[in-house]
Amino acid sequence: MPIARTQPADLTTLRQRLTEQRQAAIAEFREHERPDTLLHDLRKICDAGLRELVRVHPLPVGATLAAVGGYGRGELYPHSDVDLLVLLPHEPGADDEERIAAFVAALWDLGFEPGHSVRTIEQCKVEAQADITVETALLESRWIAGSRSLMKRFEAEMTQRLDARRFFRGKRLEMQQRHARYQETPYALEPNCKESPGGLRDLQVILWMARAAGLGGNWRDVAQSGMLTPSEARDLRRAEQAFKRLRIELHMLAKRREDRVLFDLQPALAEVYGLQATSTRRASEILMQRYYWAARLVTQLNTVLVQNIEEHLFPRPDSEAVPIDEDFRNLHDRLDIVLDDAFERNPTLLLRAFLTMQQHPELTGLSARTQRAIWHARDRIDVQFRRNPVNRKLFLQILQQPSGIVHELRRMTMLNILPRYLPVFRRIVGQMQHDLFHVYTVDQHTLTVIRNLRRFTMPEHAQEYPFATQLMANFDRHWLLYVAALFHDIAKGRGGDHSELGARDVRRFAHDHGLDAEDAELVEFLVRQHLAMSTVAQKRDLSDHNVITEFSKLVKDERHLTALYLLTVADIRGTSPKVWNAWKGKLLEDLYRLTIDALGGERPDANTVLNERKKDAVRLTRLAGLRDESREAFWRQLDVAYFLRHDASDIAWHTRHLYYQVAPEQAVVRARPTEHGEGLQVMVYTRDAPDLFVAICQFFNAKSLGIQDARIHTTRHGYALDSFIVLLPEGANDFRAQAALVEHELAEHLKDARTYGQNTAKTAHWGQGRQSRMSRLFPVRPQVELSPDESSRSWRLSVVATDRSGLLHALARVFAANGINLRMAKVMTLGDRVEDVFIIDGTALDRPRSQLQFEQGILDALEPDAASRRVA
Repeated sequence: MPIARTQPADLTTLRQRLTEQRQAAIAEFREHERPDTLLHDLRKICDAGLRELVRVHPLPVGATLAAVGGYGRGELYPHSDVDLLVLLPHEPGADDEERIAAFVAALWDLGFEPGHSVRTIEQCKVEAQADITVETALLESRWIAGSRSLMKRFEAEMTQRLDARRFFRGKRLEMQQRHARYQETPYALEPNCKESPGGLRDLQVILWMARAAGLGGNWRDVAQSGMLTPSEARDLRRAEQAFKRLRIELHMLAKRREDRVLFDLQPALAEVYGLQATSTRRASEILMQRYYWAARLVTQLNTVLVQNIEEHLFPRPDSEAVPIDEDFRNLHDRLDIVLDDAFERNPTLLLRAFLTMQQHPELTGLSARTQRAIWHARDRIDVQFRRNPVNRKLFLQILQQPSGIVHELRRMTMLNILPRYLPVFRRIVGQMQHDLFHVYTVDQHTLTVIRNLRRFTMPEHAQEYPFATQLMANFDRHWLLYVAALFHDIAKGRGGDHSELGARDVRRFAHDHGLDAEDAELVEFLVRQHLAMSTVAQKRDLSDHNVITEFSKLVKDERHLTALYLLTVADIRGTSPKVWNAWKGKLLEDLYRLTIDALGGERPDANTVLNERKKDAVRLTRLAGLRDESREAFWRQLDVAYFLRHDASDIAWHTRHLYYQVAPEQAVVRARPTEHGEGLQVMVYTRDAPDLFVAICQFFNAKSLGIQDARIHTTRHGYALDSFIVLLPEGANDFRAQAALVEHELAEHLKDARTYGQNTAKTAHWGQGRQSRMSRLFPVRPQVELSPDESSRSWRLSVVATDRSGLLHALARVFAANGINLRMAKVMTLGDRVEDVFIIDGTALDRPRSQLQFEQGILDALEPDAASRRVA
């Protein structure tokens, strides 16, 4: 018999009533801010609506409508799915299927977004056996309508078949996989408050495990079972309420199901919570730091509880413990304390526990008892503790161990021991960095830098860091680099120069911990100058011996230079996977080698450098089979600046391709993979023209090739000899095929010099490159600085801005419009932030008025809106 559909008027009335009730519940929440009350009210409203719907659209005879998952648990978030189970006493017939289809269609008509399944009890058992997630959802089932007897039978059979040990193993494995998906850290910049480590799901996992083990289904029950202390239960209850409220606020702000704390939503969330910005920190940064502190608490207590439940389900006798010393023992490969109040009796053990972990590699972690004792004794680390010479010596010993440094520092951070011991470190725990290139909080970035330094000492990573590994092997007392790394960003978020403030902090640390004068001076130098080497390598002309001489005076000797190089590489690689590339590595290595040469002798003479470079280039061309007289026609067109600005390898490469075509009619384009195979080196040789550089940038922009370095040279006879380093688009890795395409297509693009201006004029919206979501939310204020270059024969233009596609093309158009000649470009891309340096000249720079007009044009190009208005 056909099943009658609900009349539209009935659905409309019911839907309107449910909407009004939800709005009233949310208004009540806004007044009292009680997350559980709202979640339960929304669940009751939904329950009532479903029961009314079942009266109009009856289920199959004998069937049950049950809530499962979070809805079954009695919680319904503003935009969550309504997870339902239609439980049948037997396989459905045609009439049953028609009834179910009509009911589900009506759910959508009512505005629900149901996640539904239709099963018999036997089918539920089969699904639960195959999938631990399904089993968990079914265990949280709750009757809504239909047969109560079928529901009771279902609950009884699901409980009877539950194997607590199997369930524990399954949930722990599921949790490990979930944590791996979120990079094992609660400190993501856009964490998922439900699924990320330290979020709501971790709290739910504890209660699921405890319930399966018969230890209770709420925090009070779990505490009474001995798994939690009363204070821990209160802490977890508060954290749970905080995360529930956060998830509610996310849903309401996004007006959809959204569990990620997105950059877009963070400022609005901070406003909802009534947080105010300070002179040095955004309100959203304060919000996120509080989130990370709560997530750290959950992560820590989750670890303790999971171990406690495991020991309850899989008991092993304490008689298996192996003594380590009078305070610690090895209990099932975990460090365990001999006495429950060990840390209260002797707070020094709070540091010695981590040193013991390092000295006993057979230990896989801390026992739950030890972790809990450390967590509760953390407030014993006070001023007196920090001044104790024994504790200061222990802390240095932790940094000086041959292994386990990074693991134990991370563990010390999670257990709040490192932030207690170094109060200045506590201020950066969970501190966000909205600089568009750091993807970690300051504390996590710091620990990542230490990890990178540690890898330089490990043979298994030698292939990844060959030069750094070689230098570290010969560096005495390399633990000093860990001290410098620990403090290099420790003053972030305070306002002022964080390098200078951090140098003062590390000077105090060195004095307090008894470092000798030489070591104290080194770590202070490294913290104060930790940005210097990357700045020189990526923004200055390394072919200028004045630059190298100036930098060699800064570093003073080889030990300081080596330490700064190692810290710089570790620091850049610790900001974001996107920031480091082989080209940056080559620049740093080139600067290191040039500075070593400068430190080893007198100031290099330009003529000596020129002669040596020519000599090396001659040797390379001879190896390629080129006769000496063949290159002279080409070299006669090159001036001293060319030979000083290009290394011997580049000179030889140019010569091999150009010696027989000194004045070609058409553009000559050659490309080859860079030394480390991360990009292409592209040479362009053609008759010079006003808009040539603009045309080349236009081509690279159209092909999504990111320019990293540009060296612009004009020969004596009026030809442009330009050299570029470009990175391929993401996913492109056939460098030789890409090189062939660039050679052919760029040559075609430049075929007729008379059309450069016409071609570039077609790019009407040159200032409107697409920006990333983060760069739109946290834009960089454009900065332009124009000053005479070191030699005073040209000008140095520095720009800082938010990155976008086509930015360099936009700047090139401003150069062309103002008659500016580009001699060299250093392009430094740091995530979504660019810090570019150009060496330029032109008559417009000699007059204050035209110079100001040029600078304003550059600023317009850095602002997409201003640039598009200017073009229009």
